[in-house]
Amino acid sequence: MGEIIVVKIGSSSLTSEAGGLNRSRIAYFANELAVLHHAGHRVVLVTSGAVAAGFRQIGYASRPKQVHEKQAAAAVGQALLMQAYQEAFAESRIGVAQILLTRADFSNRRRIQNALRTLDELIFQRMIPIINENDTVATDELKFGDNDTLSALVANLVKAKHLLILTDTDGLYTEDPRKNPLAIRIERVDQISEEIERIAGGAGSSVGTGGMRSKIEAARIAMRGGVPAFIGRANEPGDLTAAVAGIGKGTYFDTSLHNLPMKKQWVGFHSLPQGKITVDEGAEAALLSGGKSLLPAGIKAIEGDFHPGDVVEVINKNGQKIGRGVVNYAAWQVQAVAGLSTNEVKRRVEVARIEVIHRDEWITLKS
Repeated sequence: MGEIIVVKIGSSSLTSEAGGLNRSRIAYFANELAVLHHAGHRVVLVTSGAVAAGFRQIGYASRPKQVHEKQAAAAVGQALLMQAYQEAFAESRIGVAQILLTRADFSNRRRIQNALRTLDELIFQRMIPIINENDTVATDELKFGDNDTLSALVANLVKAKHLLILTDTDGLYTEDPRKNPLAIRIERVDQISEEIERIAGGAGSSVGTGGMRSKIEAARIAMRGGVPAFIGRANEPGDLTAAVAGIGKGTYFDTSLHNLPMKKQWVGFHSLPQGKITVDEGAEAALLSGGKSLLPAGIKAIEGDFHPGDVVEVINKNGQKIGRGVVNYAAWQVQAVAGLSTNEVKRRVEVARIEVIHRDEWITLKS
């Protein structure tokens, strides 16, 4: 079978500034995705647009700000959005399926495994899964960020070959091209540095919620999971095919890493950390480049009340997050042995393993 390709389309690409669906744009994207589908690729679509599609229908004069109003607009708009997609894909004799997810689904290992089984079956049956955040029940003000993060998590989950994040600009520029016509497009990125983060701009549309920064963060998640990403524009026939071929109108984010197994995906991206461990330079180097486990000797400080089996974040002396892992110690035990040698640790506490975080239970998150 062909490659799995995850395509994310934002609100601004599907709706008008005034709200409501732009049927011609939905038809365009359905045709583009149909070309990939009929070429043998296995396509998964992550879409935004439910709130933007529904707020006019429900009677709001402009895009709502309150969470309950957004959720009401999404309840109306999601049905309209799926109807539009179903009709558009029917023109190419392609069936579609709706999947609504929240962050809580990813945090729960059983629920996300069930979601993956559903996705695998739909893909096998040559349907196109259409995924959106379940905005009607999501909390924390619909925090996925215009579904950029959601698309990266889905791409990792299905072990996609490509993640295409479509937006209204043709990639990442050295400066905002709307303000500086001399800005230069960055063609390829193999590491998301502080400079790349600095030049990522803010939101460019009153309809969507995600700016370039959220797309860069999504690319980082995808790259860490072994999925190369593309951020750019598709507005003419053939643009999506060109993006898959490596000649699209945008910026490519390359990775040399392999796809992560489900367990490491859960540890790195889906789990809810229960605390933090600060490590010294030696421990940081051992974790990031030495292929080593985290031992008590390299620990400087802890935060939180965690227990064996919990996930914690690991940060360096500058406060930068370098990764996550499953701890073998309770917080009080780590506090008691931080900075001590292995022999001294064995005399002070009784634990199943000497490693605070074993290498097999660790994932690096620093670029």
